[in-house]
Amino acid sequence: MSLDTPAASESLKMKLARALDDNLHTRQWHNIVDWLIVAMILISTTEIFLSTFDLDPGLRRVLRWVDIATLMFFTVEVSLRIWVAPCINPEYKGLKGRLRYCFTFYGAIDVLSTFPFYLQWIFPLPVAAFKMLRTARVLRTMRIGRYSKSMGLLSNAIREKRRELIVSTQFLVIITLILSLVLFFAEHEAQPEVYRNGFVSVIWAFAQYIGDPGQFADTPPVTGIGRIIACIVGLLGIAIVAVPAGIIGAGFTEALENEAKKEEIEKNTAKLHNAFHRKLDRPTGYQVVRPFRTLTYIQARLGMKEDDIIEAVNAAKDTRFRLINTGSTIPRSRQSTDQVALEHYMVNRPYGLCIDRNSPVTIVSPSSLVDPGVGNFAFYLALFGGFNCLSREEGDRELYQSVFIHNPADAAPEYEEFAADLRKLAGRHPGGWTFTVLVASGALEPEYPTHIHFGTGGPKGQDDIEVIDENSMVRDTDTYRRFYRDTERVMAEKFGLKCDHQRYHTTANPRIVYRQEGLDGCNHVVLRVEWNKLLWDERNMALCKTLAELIARNMEGREIEEKKIFKTKAIGYKDYLENE
Repeated sequence: MSLDTPAASESLKMKLARALDDNLHTRQWHNIVDWLIVAMILISTTEIFLSTFDLDPGLRRVLRWVDIATLMFFTVEVSLRIWVAPCINPEYKGLKGRLRYCFTFYGAIDVLSTFPFYLQWIFPLPVAAFKMLRTARVLRTMRIGRYSKSMGLLSNAIREKRRELIVSTQFLVIITLILSLVLFFAEHEAQPEVYRNGFVSVIWAFAQYIGDPGQFADTPPVTGIGRIIACIVGLLGIAIVAVPAGIIGAGFTEALENEAKKEEIEKNTAKLHNAFHRKLDRPTGYQVVRPFRTLTYIQARLGMKEDDIIEAVNAAKDTRFRLINTGSTIPRSRQSTDQVALEHYMVNRPYGLCIDRNSPVTIVSPSSLVDPGVGNFAFYLALFGGFNCLSREEGDRELYQSVFIHNPADAAPEYEEFAADLRKLAGRHPGGWTFTVLVASGALEPEYPTHIHFGTGGPKGQDDIEVIDENSMVRDTDTYRRFYRDTERVMAEKFGLKCDHQRYHTTANPRIVYRQEGLDGCNHVVLRVEWNKLLWDERNMALCKTLAELIARNMEGREIEEKKIFKTKAIGYKDYLENE
């Protein structure tokens, strides 16, 4: 794949982000990158230390070249960190987001210890400014803290206990101010030339806490009340150290416990990921990812408790999981009981998954978030056919169940990015096609006599394929009719399945996302597949592959190519994306 394509650029960013993840216990070449950065920090620190000695000119020239080499290295490294920052956290996306990253703790250290040195080569600087730039190199030493587990734990302890620290500090400051004013009124009469105003007494009290290094408080109180206050201030001087130390100590203990818990959760997350190893799909001969695993299976095979599973699901980052109810996929007439299961999915956008294969066909799954199995089916439909894929996997599962019908007043926060990717993929090729994958015959619907339902923008009951009115979302009606008849014939012959066109479902709603986003110049087909065939039938992958073949043949005039990755035994979806 060419690096000019958006998908290749995103893939390169993700690989670089993983290499610069500050984790010394990842894959081998990632560790090489991390240890190389640590080595360069140590070399730079050694060079700074040696430069403080009175050395002969030859050795000083060597140190100067070491300084330049490390500066070049850190310039490339820090620039790459800023470039891939959105892959670490979506908040750092765009120019503003990257600027926000530069103002984080380690981001600021990276920038201040690297880029300002170029100013000395661009502008004539005074000696004081030059010395300041040279001194700023010491900040590079602090960068090694991101690889230190102990530094991370201490930082976490302070961050977790910052509220308690602030409250205790506020209490001590207020008490000290009160005592300082009482001290002033007690000592002013006895020593008016010393305790001239309240500021002097305040300075005296706070100076006791730091050992009075500037000799600000070399005049002790002489009155009885003043001496009592001095004793109280002395006790507070102990408390001002002991209380924060105790709070930080407790926070450090909690941080250690949280770290141990985090490691346990990470191990459980890896177990869940391994549960989705690809299995041989005999009808196709392909190795495919199972759409879900039941909690009973995970508990029995992996020895995990239900609480451990839920914690791992909530904590998962790169590998995403969600709990589903497989009972919702069964028609209400069959009286199915609820069964909790685990679904695995991929995410590379705030709303879910976007794969750009520069195809005139885009597979859209707007309800993967709430409809079990549909995201898996849509993913493979796009992968088999070499089509673009757009899947809504993330968001609020109660309020915003699907983005197929768009109501601006109830738009999910991540909708705008979904819509932008939809416009880009669907609108790139004039006359392009989108196939929206939805499900039918689930828990809230009756069981229909047909299995695959097509819609092109007409009302329910307008099932004559020859009658496609002006409200249709399909412009190339001849191609659609050919595709529908071809699909109807193949599905009947190969799987014994029946198709219908708009017999049981309407697609005339003016709020359908394609109408809302001004994609009238494209062709949009809604494809509802019976849940039983999409999820439970052992031929579901063969059905998916056949649909991909029919779409490619009719909409693009080509036959799909076999891919080696379908024969590869691996875990999850990730490897599919890396081999695109």
